[in-house]
Amino acid sequence: MQASLCKRQKGAAALEFVAVFVIFFAVFYGVVSYGLPMLMLQSFNQASSEAVRRCVALDPASATYGTDVEALAKRVLGEQLAWMPAPLAFKVNSDATVVLTPGKLLTVKINYAKSKLTAVLPVLKLPGIGEVPRLPDSLKAEASLQL
Repeated sequence: MQASLCKRQKGAAALEFVAVFVIFFAVFYGVVSYGLPMLMLQSFNQASSEAVRRCVALDPASATYGTDVEALAKRVLGEQLAWMPAPLAFKVNSDATVVLTPGKLLTVKINYAKSKLTAVLPVLKLPGIGEVPRLPDSLKAEASLQL
C-alpha cells in the first residue's frame, strides 16, 4: 500500500512548484513593468519642476533672458534625468519643450512616447486581460510658473 501511494505522489512537488512559480513570476513582472513607467513619470515631474524653480534665479532685465531661460531649463532637465539609461532613448531636445510667453509664464513640458518605452520593456498580450503593462500613449509631465 505504501509503495503505490509514493508512486501517485511522485510529480506533486513539480506541479506545486509550477503553480507557485507562475504566481511569483506574474507578481514580479507586474512590479517591474509598472514600476519603471511610474519611476520615469515621477522623475519627469520632479525634473520639470526643478527646471522651472531654477529659472527664477535668472535676471528678467537681461537682453538674452528668453534664450537663457530655455538653455538653463534644458540643462537642468538633462542633469535631473541623466540617470536614465541610453536604451530608453530620452532626448531633452526632442522630448521636452520650454515655452516662455510674453506675460512671463514659463512652462516646461516633457512628452515621452510609449513606443520608446516598449522598445525596452516588453508588453505581454494576455487573453482576456489585454496588454500588460497597459500604458498611456505617452508619459507626460508639465510644470509652469509666473515669473
